[in-house]
Amino acid sequence: MENITLNRTLEHMAWANTQMFTVLAALPTDALAFTSPGSEWSVGAITHHLVTGAENYAQRLHGEPRAEKRELPATVADLAALAAAVKVADAKLLAGAQLPGDEIVTWISYGGEEISVPRWVLVNQAVHHATEHRAQIAGALAANGNTTLDLDALDVWTYNDTF
Repeated sequence: MENITLNRTLEHMAWANTQMFTVLAALPTDALAFTSPGSEWSVGAITHHLVTGAENYAQRLHGEPRAEKRELPATVADLAALAAAVKVADAKLLAGAQLPGDEIVTWISYGGEEISVPRWVLVNQAVHHATEHRAQIAGALAANGNTTLDLDALDVWTYNDTF
């Protein structure tokens, strides 16, 4: 049975990720090095983390191995590769969310411990993870005088207006 609420939530996440990458692709390459005060994480590092996290959540939902490691983005081409990767991950997250939510998903953490949670936890975490890191990217850009990533333009109200 299709869950429109869940699907729209994941579709909004994918749309917001695409919008963010569109904004990032138009920025000068040096913007990838921008950080917020008190944070060592750059726009490039956060973007990389957002995408690899999405890939790993999606792969865990489907019982697949982790994504291959990639370097932090340094060019527009690197950003394009991350944008393509997150599109695939977002589609896999949507497909994985159609599987039984109470089913237990198990994997081995980076630290070597076994983790087991219901599928719904991974789906929920994927959405919150992406939202948190889009906000961090917008903050790092704004801290450096660049306000082109407008989070209000990525909200659910704006997404709803696209229908």
